[in-house]
Formats: sequence, C-alpha cells, structure tokens
Amino acid sequence: MRVITGLMARLFDVAMIMLGAFVASQIRFDDLSQRSFYWAFVAFAAAFSLAVFPALGVYQSWRGRPKRVLVGQVALGWLIVQGCAMAIMFTLHRIDFVSRLWFVYWTGISGAAMIAGRMLTHTLLGGVRHVGLNLQQVAIAACGEHCDEIVRKMEKSPAAGFRAKALYNLRSDKAVAVPVPAFNEHAAFVNYVREQQIGEVWLALPLSEERTILQLVNEFRNDLINIRFMPDVRALALFEGSVTDVLGVPTINLAASPLPPNAMLKKELFDRVFALMALIAVAPLLIGCALAVKASSPGPVFFKQRRKGADGRVFTIYKFRTMRLHEQKHGVLEQATKGDRRITRVGAFLRRTSLDELPQFFNVLRGDMSVVGPRPHALEHDDLYQNIVSGYIHRYRIKPGITGWAQINGFRGETDRIEKMEGRVEHDLYYLKNWSFALDVKIILATIFKGMHHANAY
Repeated sequence: MRVITGLMARLFDVAMIMLGAFVASQIRFDDLSQRSFYWAFVAFAAAFSLAVFPALGVYQSWRGRPKRVLVGQVALGWLIVQGCAMAIMFTLHRIDFVSRLWFVYWTGISGAAMIAGRMLTHTLLGGVRHVGLNLQQVAIAACGEHCDEIVRKMEKSPAAGFRAKALYNLRSDKAVAVPVPAFNEHAAFVNYVREQQIGEVWLALPLSEERTILQLVNEFRNDLINIRFMPDVRALALFEGSVTDVLGVPTINLAASPLPPNAMLKKELFDRVFALMALIAVAPLLIGCALAVKASSPGPVFFKQRRKGADGRVFTIYKFRTMRLHEQKHGVLEQATKGDRRITRVGAFLRRTSLDELPQFFNVLRGDMSVVGPRPHALEHDDLYQNIVSGYIHRYRIKPGITGWAQINGFRGETDRIEKMEGRVEHDLYYLKNWSFALDVKIILATIFKGMHHANAY
C-alpha cells in the first residue's frame, strides 16, 4: 500500500509540474507552438524533482507529521529543483531563451498546486481517521507520567490516525488512566500484540529500563511490527528532549537551546523589524528623554554595562542614565533600592515607566538582544546566582530580551531575596520551554498595556 501511495504521489508531482508549465505558457504567450524548447526544460525539472524530493523526505509517511513540515519540505524541494534547472540553463548559455516571467508563473503555479494537493489529501485523510478508518493501532510499553503524556498527545491529534490498543505498565503500583487493556506481565503483553495484529509498538521508557527495552526489541525482531523508541529523558533533560541529526547520527538534546533553528530565524527577523519600527516610532520620545537626562545631572546620557548574551557571550547594554555619577566599588554591584538617593528625579520617572530601557532597541538591531526573552543581569549577579539557583545559567540559551515572561508576571526590579531570583528563573525557563510567536506577541502587548509601570521598578 505504501509503495502504491508513493508512486501516486510522484505521478501527481510530475503532473502538477507539467500542468503548471502549461498554464504559465497560456498566461504568458499567445503562440504556444513556438515554445517547444520550454518543454524539454520542463521535462528536465520534472525528472530532477523525482531525485530531489525523496532525498528531502517528501514521500515519507505523513502520519503524525505536522502540516508545516510537509509544506516546508515540498516548497524547499521545488525551489531547489528550479534553482538547479536555472543554473544548468545558465551553464549551457541558454538562459536568454527562457522567459523570466513565464518561469516565475510556472514556479508559483506548480509549487502551489503540489502543496494544495497535499493539504487537501491531508484534510481528507484526517476526516477519514476521525470516523475511525485508516487507523494505526499502537501498543505502548511505558511507566509513569510519560505514558499519560504520549496518550494525551495521541488523543489531541486524531487526524494522525494513531490509536492506543494496549499498554504494558511496568509499574503495577501506579494505575494508568488509559481506557485500553493494560498488562503487567511481559508474556501476556507480547501475546496480545500478536493476537490482535497490532502494527506498532512504542517503547516510552526511561533509559534505566534498558533490560526491558532489549527484551521487547528481541521479542518482536522477527515480527513485521514497527518498533519506535520514545525515551523518557525528563530526569536528564533540562527542556523537552528534542532530536537532531549530528554527523548522520540521531541525537537527543538534553541541555541545548529548546528553540529549533527555524524558530530562531523567525524570532531574529521579527526582532530586527520590530526594533527598527519601534525606534522610528519613539524617536521624539528618545530625544526628549536624552535631553531630560542631560539636564538632570552632570554626566553622559547613556548608562553602559557589560551583560551576558546568548551562549554566554558578553556585550554592552545601553540604558538612559538614571543615577548621579558615583564611585562603584570594584567587583561589587549595588542594586537600586527604594528611596535610593543616587537616583535623580528624572531617573526615578524613567525607571517607573521603563523608559530607561528604550535604548536597548539599539542592542536588538545590533543582534545582542531580542525584544522578548530572559532579562540579562549584571555579570556579578551571574557569578553569584548560577551556583545557587537551579537552571539559572540556562536562561542564556537564547538572546536576552528587553521584556520577558518574568517581567510581566511581577518579577522585576530589586532581587533582595533569593526567592525573588528563583521566581524569575522559574518564569524564564517556562518561557523557553513554551516559546511560540503568539507568546512573544502576548508578552509585548502585556508590556505595553500594563508592564510599563510597576511598583517594583525603582
């Protein structure tokens, strides 16, 4: 069945490539008969796609894969095909024979048709699976909360077509809330899987259960059953263990940035655009604040301090100066306190309204900071708290932000007690584990509407 499906997908792609070229020609040219050379070009692209698409995993099973990944693979593959086709035409000195407008039409139409066809099929299959057809029965060997989590994810994605059929509970002292037959004995579980002809066995076990993992793998080695290993690494991993490819070897990240590269790129682009627009919008306010700071007391307009950025790289952060010039003891950081006499009247207002943070948009443009992220602390604080507060240093897995989840939840200002810093770190790690573009927007809006003025900011 899978072979037939893969063949049909390949034929569909070739048909859409040819159809897209024909439609583009109808739009661009009046006399199609004079463009026979183009069809040799189109045939090459269609043949080349049959080599590129499989290499990118376009024809792998869709079951359980996010739609955005599928769309991204098709779009990337088609752009690679078209880029290579144009490169070959350029090498053969035939680039002038191809209409650029026709090529753009063709690329857009064929790419959209291939993606639309898959989305339609994906939707139809999802509907079929919702009513209980085209399902993949799964037997799960697990224990504890990891099992419940996997079942919940399965139930939240019914369109993927996975259904729990049996459970091998390695901890008989803990009941599982899964409405399927549960087994506590190895032999009974294995027999049930074979009798019911279950097609997949998921090993959702911690690494400490190596003996059980090997037993089950050896047990089903000669059966036509898919065995998937979903290790429970929560006891080891700081964030949810993601899998990447390193030197061709599947690798579980136990302590690494929880944001995938594509998310980091989106965040980077958003930061630069937002910072530029923000600086243009508040330019008059920046000038007014600068003049007020200069008039409030002798000294520079900006306060500069070294802070840690992503992966611990040190950078210089900018703020409007809010204190009178004073001597700072070497290696000692004196935080601002309530009623601090070092703070000027203008500085107190800037701190209460967070206007002193506006120059950090320049840090965002420079690439040192992000609009949203864990707030960077003074280097002296980093040295102090990274050995006291669990997970503190992992705040720097991504770029620090002008505002963050901790700040809009009240964890800002002076950290005179260890509990305050622990609360701030807890919120920062929550942000890293649950990052999404929507969460960033939520934090920005909360900062604008309720976070600019706070009782702890002094």
